[in-house]
Amino acid sequence: MAMMISSLWQFCFLSLALSYGVVELQASHHVHDNLQTTQLTSTQPQAKEPYRTGYHFQPPKNWINDPNGPLIYKGIYHLFYQYNPKGVVWGNIVWAHSTSTDLVNWIPHEAAIYPSQPFDINGCWSGSATILPGGKPAILYTGINRQHQQVQNLAFPKNLSDPFLSEWIKIPQNPLISPTLANQINATAFRDPTTAWLGPDKHWRLVIGSLRNQAGVAYLYRSKDFLYWVKAKHPLHSQKKAGMWECPDFFPVLKDSSTGVGVDTSTYGPHVKHVFKISLNDTRKEYYVIGTYNPSKDIYIPDEGSVESDSGLRYDYGKFYASKTFFDSAKNRRILWGWINESSNPKSDIRKGWSGLQAIPRTIVLDKFGKQLVQWPVVELEKLRTTEVKLPSIVLKGESLREVLGVTAAQADVEVAFEISDFRKAEALDPSWINPQILCSKKGASVKGGLGPFGLFALASKDLKENTAVFYRIFKSHNNYNKYVVLMCSDQSRSSLNQHNDKTTYGAFVNVDPLHEKLSLRSLIDHSIVESFGGEGKACITARVYPTLAVDGDTHLYAFNYGSESVKIAGSVWSLKTAKIN
Repeated sequence: MAMMISSLWQFCFLSLALSYGVVELQASHHVHDNLQTTQLTSTQPQAKEPYRTGYHFQPPKNWINDPNGPLIYKGIYHLFYQYNPKGVVWGNIVWAHSTSTDLVNWIPHEAAIYPSQPFDINGCWSGSATILPGGKPAILYTGINRQHQQVQNLAFPKNLSDPFLSEWIKIPQNPLISPTLANQINATAFRDPTTAWLGPDKHWRLVIGSLRNQAGVAYLYRSKDFLYWVKAKHPLHSQKKAGMWECPDFFPVLKDSSTGVGVDTSTYGPHVKHVFKISLNDTRKEYYVIGTYNPSKDIYIPDEGSVESDSGLRYDYGKFYASKTFFDSAKNRRILWGWINESSNPKSDIRKGWSGLQAIPRTIVLDKFGKQLVQWPVVELEKLRTTEVKLPSIVLKGESLREVLGVTAAQADVEVAFEISDFRKAEALDPSWINPQILCSKKGASVKGGLGPFGLFALASKDLKENTAVFYRIFKSHNNYNKYVVLMCSDQSRSSLNQHNDKTTYGAFVNVDPLHEKLSLRSLIDHSIVESFGGEGKACITARVYPTLAVDGDTHLYAFNYGSESVKIAGSVWSLKTAKIN
């Protein structure tokens, strides 16, 4: 569970970040009892709430955070998530529950798991679902007991004939896994069990995130019967000075990604690689590594160059945390869910009556080179597309701007590609520009260059006083002038006239070759969120913004090129219908 967690934002005044205007708002984990009341929640209709999303998952009111235990059962998708039924800030956490037949439209159910027993009386925190042999779902979750220790518990559906899994029973043997003096585990940093997997010895394995002497640790446990769990002698993975590892995830991906197929969590062998993901409690960032897992010895070795640091791989370089994957056995794909927290402050959240939402579920596969994951919105989202505006191949000359007309710019799906024919004006990449976020902040959308910036102004006002810019820049490699480096940015610095919002600029380097590939960009625009996929899903950046001018019918969408060299653009833009969510 992302134990941040009230919405009392704090500025992280790092001198290097400040020098480039990169200031990220972070959340603390103080509980504010004065805000824990339903009297502060909003019951305004959506028409009066310009920031409520049209197709991103969120409940009608109150606080949500981590997605928990996603699964498919009897053809129905289930999403559980951390939810405060009493207020707009973190606290009183239960496992809220919604179901869907298409991952787009969702119906709510009563909370599946809520504090009721000594082993979870102070909170039912994050966890995962495992499908046992015979198709029986099981949920492992972290409970906070009477001593405020973090312990691991098990729950089963009450009625397996109920496809909605409406009721869950906590077994009397709980807690199954507890921190003790003997196992030297920190009782306040021991949470978020993963989906379990079967090894070749027919024993179950799972991982639990923890902290030991400032090192991030993924403790490994084994079980013959899914009830009695034994801690392995060595963790699955750990790293010094990483801080608390939250929300770990461990799963296989096919080396041959050409089919786009995912595999069950218990799959192993020479035809797969394994992904290990953690959420860093200290920085609110997520990192993953790709590596090789030996299930007989329970040894996991990340590939060379895969590290959990700012040079490591991330699912999303913007607002995205506490993610969780599951295997969709109906369509043989692995799907990723992630929590998107707010860029506003608690007072604004209270006025809205809600805080937090989930990213669009994404399919994930290994890229053809085996070096990173590729993500893409689930195909079902396209059923919401209505009016299409085609963008025939046109040239955006240097310092040009074109508005995309005929679509609902506040609720749209944009798929475009940029093509460059002349690279002579590309700037040389300074060897010191190793942090893409700082580079994007230093060279924002208003800073003109040679090849770029070019891209989209989303959620923009007519006069561009407000806009969220998603764009590319192309640089010459500093050590090989026949190669080019592609930078993708999401510039929120002008996203709102409200100076109290977090308006951090985000960035990522995209592993594409602009000499031989077009630069694709897909952006899902939804009132207060711009979720962007660059290089056909090789880099993703989610922006959470609250414009004051660019609201509903006053929202505009532009394609732009502020570089001196011309680029071509082609693609389509669709208005999207509003999904039926909760």
